[in-house]
Amino acid sequence: MSLPKSLYSIRRQLGRGKQIAGMTSTIAGGIRAAKKIGAFQAPPREQLPRYIQTFCKKMASSFGVKVVQVERVPQYHGLWVSNHVSWMDIPVVGTVSPAFFLSKAEIGEWPVFGKLAKAGGTLFIERGSGDAGSVADQITTFLKDGFSVIFFPEATTTSGKKIKRIHGTLLQSAIDAGVPVQPIVIAYVNNDGTLSEALPYFGKLTMKESIKRVLDSRDVCAYVLPLESINPEGKTKSELTNLLQKRMQDGLADLHSRVLSDAGLKLLEK
Repeated sequence: MSLPKSLYSIRRQLGRGKQIAGMTSTIAGGIRAAKKIGAFQAPPREQLPRYIQTFCKKMASSFGVKVVQVERVPQYHGLWVSNHVSWMDIPVVGTVSPAFFLSKAEIGEWPVFGKLAKAGGTLFIERGSGDAGSVADQITTFLKDGFSVIFFPEATTTSGKKIKRIHGTLLQSAIDAGVPVQPIVIAYVNNDGTLSEALPYFGKLTMKESIKRVLDSRDVCAYVLPLESINPEGKTKSELTNLLQKRMQDGLADLHSRVLSDAGLKLLEK
């Protein structure tokens, strides 16, 4: 027997309230932890990854998303890349990866989230002319200084069903710094083994609408699969881009075959 519309609405509002309370508690806990280790003054980067991972795991959980490593994600230095499905990718990737995120410099001035981004060791990019080559140079410097970096090479979010054409300009930094490229792929999956339609944030969906959809979703798992790393030595940027494109496409198909039900796989074919 289905619930009356009014009762369903009340239950949904209560669910949202509980998740928002959990998110607020997580943010407060993150601020306390940052103060404890002095991250607001001068972030001790070598200490940060484990704090970031704990914070991101709690943040994902506060939205009702469980992060599952299909295979153990390695924790070594390099240029990390991931497919891009949702704003939820940030806490998911942050849960499993030791890499630092990139952000536009102005975000560092935002209240609360800007402070947390700084405390979390976010690498702020000065865009100036907007030339992607200058961004790659800055990433190269970060990598040479021993800080792993992660970015989303599709440059936009997707439905999560396929890998779009990736943009390889920033891969030049891995070549110049002499570090491996470590790809991972993510799939958001419902209890019944189908891909979640609530988690993807793409197309004409607004941020407000997306947050509501995520808050109203239930029992979604974010499955993460690390792929074989790529040694950039002796490769051109174009060769590295093409190799990464195929690896991520094959990797996402492999992930789907492991975590989706037969019904979920059939839906992918439509």
